[in-house]
Amino acid sequence: MRVKYFSDTDTALVEFTENEVMETKEISANIYIDLDKHGNLVSMTIEHARTNARLQEFSYQEIVERSQGEGRTGQSS
Repeated sequence: MRVKYFSDTDTALVEFTENEVMETKEISANIYIDLDKHGNLVSMTIEHARTNARLQEFSYQEIVERSQGEGRTGQSS
């Protein structure tokens, strides 16, 4: 995934895949999604990104699922 910000137009582009775009759908007045030939999400464009997406701050956090026994406390009989 890549996030690109174009300051000259205040537009954010979030690219999920490099698949060829076959269709663009308007989700709201300033948000568009691009779909591939199978209807899968390719990218999302956010216009007026500083306002609509609070782009002043951007962070990334990966959540890793813990294994079943990890983090548990208990007693065995």
